[in-house]
Amino acid sequence: MNDVPGAWRRAALGAGLLDAAGAPRLTIFAEMSALAAATGAVNLGQGFPDEDGPPEVLEAAHTAIDSGWNQYPPGIGAPVLREAIATHQQHWYGVAVDPTTEVLVTAGATEAIAASILALCEPGDEIVVAEPYYDSYGAIAALAGARLVTVPVAPPSFLPDPSALSAAVTDRTRLILVNSPHNPSGAVWPRELLTHVLELAHRHDAIIVTDEVYEHLVYEGRHIPLSSLPGGWERTVTISSGGKTFSVTGWKVGWAVGPAPLVRAITAVKQFLTFVNAGPFQPAIAAGLGLPDAVFTGATGVLREKRDLLSAGLAAAGFTVYRPSAGYFVVVDTAPIGEPDAAAFARRLPGLAGVVGIPVSALVSEAHRAEYASLLRFAFCKRVPVIEEAVARLAALGG
Repeated sequence: MNDVPGAWRRAALGAGLLDAAGAPRLTIFAEMSALAAATGAVNLGQGFPDEDGPPEVLEAAHTAIDSGWNQYPPGIGAPVLREAIATHQQHWYGVAVDPTTEVLVTAGATEAIAASILALCEPGDEIVVAEPYYDSYGAIAALAGARLVTVPVAPPSFLPDPSALSAAVTDRTRLILVNSPHNPSGAVWPRELLTHVLELAHRHDAIIVTDEVYEHLVYEGRHIPLSSLPGGWERTVTISSGGKTFSVTGWKVGWAVGPAPLVRAITAVKQFLTFVNAGPFQPAIAAGLGLPDAVFTGATGVLREKRDLLSAGLAAAGFTVYRPSAGYFVVVDTAPIGEPDAAAFARRLPGLAGVVGIPVSALVSEAHRAEYASLLRFAFCKRVPVIEEAVARLAALGG
């Protein structure tokens, strides 16, 4: 990696992809998952379920394989999935979408985010995002030569201050990247805040990219796509995926939806990243998107119970718990149990209690890590016995 050209090397270093010596750096998720495997700890670090999703979705994948859906699908995605995505947006949010020109299927939401940033940003452009943030945002921004401008959010609400957003968005802003429901906090941005973002985008001629992968996992409040607001569609790229909704994160089926000119630009980049992906899983996700509403609300109810189970256990262990309104994760403050450095504590926790979590400081820019030093994230998208075992192990901390 020391032979990487200077500009790319600087970007990779800035994004945390390399260490100071130029060697590839493991992500915090890889590091903590390896630690869980080595110690036998309960892994509540990485956000993936440990049980299968709806049987109708799994059966649809089997049927697709048996029916010969095993070669390259069309570059923009299988028509059956693009049509299902368009129908989904209309059904749930009242947003009319042309599946032939305004939908692109991607290798998960992560590729959709990467292709959007690489397609829509020039070197020197600014991308405004709330932090903490999904770690790929910073990496792709750096590789695009763009500058990430962050707006820190704080507990208990984890919502950005409108005045801080106004200060961050300027005429240099190319993209406003909105993650709602938010990872890691589970905050759901209300209509008035989304309207403020939209006003800023119009004022400064910015494009909005939304990461909505937890759209159906909302426990309090209501998810509102920014593209559904008046004046939102024409400058918004909406990104989501089937992995979280249907508990099939390994399938990596995501999508980008938006005005045809923006989708064309993103497609031009996507075709040189993965070209296509997940042939037999595309009709399976289409089947999932067409399931009755009760399937979606039922899955949300199950996860709500798991959230409450883990939250109660974490509170009993002595943490300050910030119960999320959506998503897969509970954020806690470790300072009340005498651990102000959550990153160091997370690396000791497998030995102390046999549980793995992710320090929130790994999901923020270096300049703001001190503000999140005592916050730790735990995933509750696991089987109930796994959560109960983690809670029992954590109880030793409060004893």
